[in-house]
Amino acid sequence: MVLKINSDYNRFKEIVRGHIKKELRKYMSTTEIIQKKGDNVVSIPMPYIELPRFKYGDQDEGGVGQGEGDVGTSIGKKGEEGSESEGGRAGNLPGEHAQETEVTIHELAQILGEELALPKIEPKGKKNIESEKDRYTSIHKVGPESLRHFKRTFKEALKRQIVSGYYDYNDPVIIPIKEDKRFRSWKQKKVPESNALIIYMMDVSGSMGDEQKEIVRIEAFWINTWLKSQYRGLEAKYIVHDAVAREVDEETFFRTKESGGTIISSAYKLCVSIIENEYSPDNWNIYPFHFSDGDNWSGDDTSACIEILKKKLIPYSNIFSYGQVESQYGSGQFIKDLEASFSDEEKMTLSKIENKEDIYRSIKDFLKKGK
Repeated sequence: MVLKINSDYNRFKEIVRGHIKKELRKYMSTTEIIQKKGDNVVSIPMPYIELPRFKYGDQDEGGVGQGEGDVGTSIGKKGEEGSESEGGRAGNLPGEHAQETEVTIHELAQILGEELALPKIEPKGKKNIESEKDRYTSIHKVGPESLRHFKRTFKEALKRQIVSGYYDYNDPVIIPIKEDKRFRSWKQKKVPESNALIIYMMDVSGSMGDEQKEIVRIEAFWINTWLKSQYRGLEAKYIVHDAVAREVDEETFFRTKESGGTIISSAYKLCVSIIENEYSPDNWNIYPFHFSDGDNWSGDDTSACIEILKKKLIPYSNIFSYGQVESQYGSGQFIKDLEASFSDEEKMTLSKIENKEDIYRSIKDFLKKGK
């Protein structure tokens, strides 16, 4: 019975996994999953799954092939009780229902990686970031019963009985006493691990509306999902900017109202300051993501941005990613300037996002390099 339950559960997981992969593009263009996410799980809406079974009709309705009608006659009548007629009369039959299935963030990241063919990230900076792990590497004569080493205890009791002459070869009964007991003991070992920092920067000037911010929010969710599967420790910082930049929390990042002009260099300068003051590029895997509609105040400020990118942000980063969100008010010039200045730069990733359907492709643009 247990084996059957496990088999059914594994089969159900495969069905869920297949459904998510099939509908991944749809899930990546909506905030439905994001709104229902917990710390480690998300709820996926799925059609109700019912195991197939035979359903028998009433005996007084006749058997197969009996009753009135000719070959090819449709079964059932329009407007009969329980269905909806052409006039729109309410019926009493159930419709199709959906259920919500919980999936862990790790499982979702695996599906994302498989569907987008994302390479595993090769992290840097493991040597100076350490975590402590308990390793059971030794045996002691004292300790809690929960850590008693039964094999060692038995051997000590056997040796004692043989040496003392109490061991009976014809009736070998081994009874450990207090002095025979042995217990596992641990030592703390420092293990290097890789940590990552994501810095999200978003233009919140007057041309960036709710639709553009929703696209950024969806992209941030899927970027976080993938990077969490690649790093033990993942931290996120949020910067909003118009003519000036400021660091905010996640909720403020997505709820800040649009206003003012755009000076992109203000965000890049603040990003550099956060990295230099709080996160050493030698020890942290750093991923800045900047989202804008491509408008900037002046060509001089764009030149300042390019200078900061070349001298600071790109050398500090594993990958620097710029996503340009389509806006009817934005000129879209900034991505053209970046393309002209960084056409051969491996650590620069650019992506144009015209609508929510482009999010799927954009995520692949950002993460496909595996750095």
